[in-house]
Amino acid sequence: MTHSNKLGSKLPAVGIGLVFIVNAGLTLKLVPDGGFLSSLSALIAVVILIVPMLLVIIGDLRAGRMRMHELGVIAVIASCVMGDLITSACIALFILISMIIESRTASGAKASLEALARLSPGTASVLRPDGHEDAVEGRDLKPGDVIRVRPGENILADGAIIKGRSSINEANITGESLPADKAESDTVYAGTSNLTGVLDIRVDKAGSDTTLGKVRELIVKAQSSRLPFVRMIDSYMKYYMPVVLMIAATVLFFNRYEPDGVDRVVAILVVACPIALILATPAAVVAALSAAARLGVLFKDVNDVEAMANTTAVVFDKTGTLTTGILEVNRLAPEAGVDTQTLLDAAAIAESGSNHPVALAVRKLAAKVNLQPRTPDELHEEPGRGVRATFGSDQFIVGNIHWMNDNGVEQADFSGLAEADASGMSLLYVVKNGSALGWIGLSDQPRPAASDCITALARSGIRHIAMVSGDRELVVRTMAEKLEIRQCRGECNPEDKVHYIENLIADGHRVAFIGDGVNDGPALAASHIGIAMGAAGSDVALESATVALMNSELNRLPFLLKLSRRMRWTVIQNFLVGSVIIVGGITCAAAGLLSPVLAAIFQVAGAMVVAFNSARLVRQGEDIDNRPAPHAPDARRQDAEVNPSKLVAQGA
Repeated sequence: MTHSNKLGSKLPAVGIGLVFIVNAGLTLKLVPDGGFLSSLSALIAVVILIVPMLLVIIGDLRAGRMRMHELGVIAVIASCVMGDLITSACIALFILISMIIESRTASGAKASLEALARLSPGTASVLRPDGHEDAVEGRDLKPGDVIRVRPGENILADGAIIKGRSSINEANITGESLPADKAESDTVYAGTSNLTGVLDIRVDKAGSDTTLGKVRELIVKAQSSRLPFVRMIDSYMKYYMPVVLMIAATVLFFNRYEPDGVDRVVAILVVACPIALILATPAAVVAALSAAARLGVLFKDVNDVEAMANTTAVVFDKTGTLTTGILEVNRLAPEAGVDTQTLLDAAAIAESGSNHPVALAVRKLAAKVNLQPRTPDELHEEPGRGVRATFGSDQFIVGNIHWMNDNGVEQADFSGLAEADASGMSLLYVVKNGSALGWIGLSDQPRPAASDCITALARSGIRHIAMVSGDRELVVRTMAEKLEIRQCRGECNPEDKVHYIENLIADGHRVAFIGDGVNDGPALAASHIGIAMGAAGSDVALESATVALMNSELNRLPFLLKLSRRMRWTVIQNFLVGSVIIVGGITCAAAGLLSPVLAAIFQVAGAMVVAFNSARLVRQGEDIDNRPAPHAPDARRQDAEVNPSKLVAQGA
């Protein structure tokens, strides 16, 4: 049983103990029996209140933890030895309240975190081949099952829609406040809610393999991690109790003949219970993790939150990160004697097995002009460069100019490149059996919030903001000028991105790299903070990044920087409160200026201050999606407006 469960189940003890304390006070004044009934009532209160404390201490010792609650129990027992049982009961009451505040604050924030990743209980309706529906528990679903989800029901597995259209509330996964419109072939995630239409969904992942399962793993891992500062404090905690007991013994020795000598010792033991200090970091950290998770941002380790606060350089990937990632084919430029269909068909065959945005754009256009999809016999993809495919007796090489050079093809073999340079398009070169077929020009647009994000990061004190991409230098420079990014580098393969980050680190920067998870794994791993955008449904992004941004909203990045810095300052404030209570309290108690009961009240006040101060972090970012923002055009609508005949380069 956990610490929070033990104390949470003992809340009635506080009420019952309080009743006996009040009864003891009234009996002392109203019943002339020499204080017998009053002492008996107070003793019952002490027993009722101290038992939950002892259970927690025993549980902590079994788990190899020491929270210094033992000092409170020693103080209660010492007060009982003095004979003032009402005071002892009051001390026990206030210390138990402080311990409950400690456990409730941390466990309450953790509960809000877990609610973001909890698979709602219920059953799924599985469609059988004969058409009837069976009710199956969500955990028993298997890949290949087809489930029917009606309006108002939760989706219990990751999968693709095979029939129907609807609006889906994906806030639990992506943090997006607006519902997402979904149609056939679109992906849906476990833990989301169907709002409008009836959907038939083919299950691709179920249980712990779903995006929701990955989210749960990240949350559990982040909660169990600790800051280096906290680990250092824990390493010295074993010396804390002996030091406090030594101080108490010293005070008792010098005040042994004073009438309040024992009171001073009891007050020292009470005020030395480091409840506010224990609560200082966990409450702030879990509150920050909860605020981030609510917006679809997941940290693997709490140390990443602290590292984010120290970031001095931010490096962006371009395609799919600062841009929409929805590339559109603008030009088909076949060489003399080659028609546009041959050029597009060759590119579509080679790109049939890639998930890169360039490949998606090529396949999208091929489908639009009704080219028959064909799968190559052999396929090799070189990240950041291109693909080599064999289909029958033909070999296709498709990619950037570096990939062409690697395969013995020169830029001079392609014509019409002056037009591409003038328009700033990204180029996809196509070669068949060693001969140039032509090139395909593609373009992308910056995300609506990209410029505001760059401005906000610069105002936050980020000294170095850069963009790196595998696109041509001219394309990257053009996009950088649009977004007012001073540092940019094009024609980068994954290794070049890693070298760029390593050079920044060598210059003393704390680097955060933001990419979309496509070919960005090495760069995400090489940086101090690797942030994968649009990580929902991407196992690679969830594994390679230190921070998973489940959606693609760039306004989360300035928020993360602000949240991490506020969390760090909140932790410092909490430690100051806890330290003042302990140091100031021990000093006042030793001087006879603090009674045991007042010391216990200070403990409650300190715990409440730390709890409420940390709770402010939970509300960070609540208004981040309240401001209307432009949205990227719907990809399907863009496709419907494309006229393939306009894609042929003039003069080709």
